[in-house]
Amino acid sequence: MIQACELSVVYTSLFQASGLRPNLILYKTNSGIRLQVEDRWYSVQVPWDELITRDNLEAFLQSSISEFAPATAPQSDSLLAPIGSEEVWAAGVTYHRSRDARMEEAKSAGSGDFYDRVYNAERPELFFKATARRVVGPGGAVAIRSDAKWSVPEPELALVVSAGGRIIGYTIGNDMSSRDIEGENPLYLPQAKIYDRSCALGPGILVSANPMPSSTEIRLEIIRQGKTAFSGSTTLQSLKREPVTLVEYLYRDNSFPHGCILLTGTGVIPPDLFSLQPSDEIHIAIVGIGVLKNYVG
Repeated sequence: MIQACELSVVYTSLFQASGLRPNLILYKTNSGIRLQVEDRWYSVQVPWDELITRDNLEAFLQSSISEFAPATAPQSDSLLAPIGSEEVWAAGVTYHRSRDARMEEAKSAGSGDFYDRVYNAERPELFFKATARRVVGPGGAVAIRSDAKWSVPEPELALVVSAGGRIIGYTIGNDMSSRDIEGENPLYLPQAKIYDRSCALGPGILVSANPMPSSTEIRLEIIRQGKTAFSGSTTLQSLKREPVTLVEYLYRDNSFPHGCILLTGTGVIPPDLFSLQPSDEIHIAIVGIGVLKNYVG
């Protein structure tokens, strides 16, 4: 088993160069909520759900820092998934690479053009992904379905959205997927996507109302028996749909009283002959947020 997810590596120079304030990163730990501001740590004595429902979370934290008690950096094995009562939803076919992969896997079912059509449509593909109890935190074991033969991780930027539909932060998501099940028939997508331990989130939430730079890199590495079995990366420049547009569609005629986490799709997909195996390590890194590490168990 790998050690729990390492704490965020904060690239302050990237944000300072753009004139933004220092990064605020919220962590949920087994001893409470911790706020990281560059190299300083604070204990936040506010319930998680109360924080995440705020439209003005960044401003609230900035104005309240003087009231928070200083704290030490949490141990990596104390980190929990940064989620409370929120639902997790996901967007699909938002990258060209994802469109191509889905079209290929669905050919035998005669439904390959579905994915090309949704990629080019005005309305995005949105689907329910997980409740909090199905989500794995940093260092935890994600699962592959027992009836799947072709399983992959999908590294994604996750939007943290308030009850009012505002993007208040970002974290890293792993949308575990059974590609053979979805490829057999698109109507099997819920079975391919929704099952126990099918989603991982962490390590923390980068609290910011500003869009992530389009140059932001999402990197995936899969380690098998101590060696890299796959690695790849993409940037948000390849994301076809604007995050605010995805949120707007999700919140149409739909309410999220506890807020929501929305995965924005993947642009990094292992080759068709690759499938996850038990004990594989999955490392997903996004600049400014950190590294989410999990293993298949």
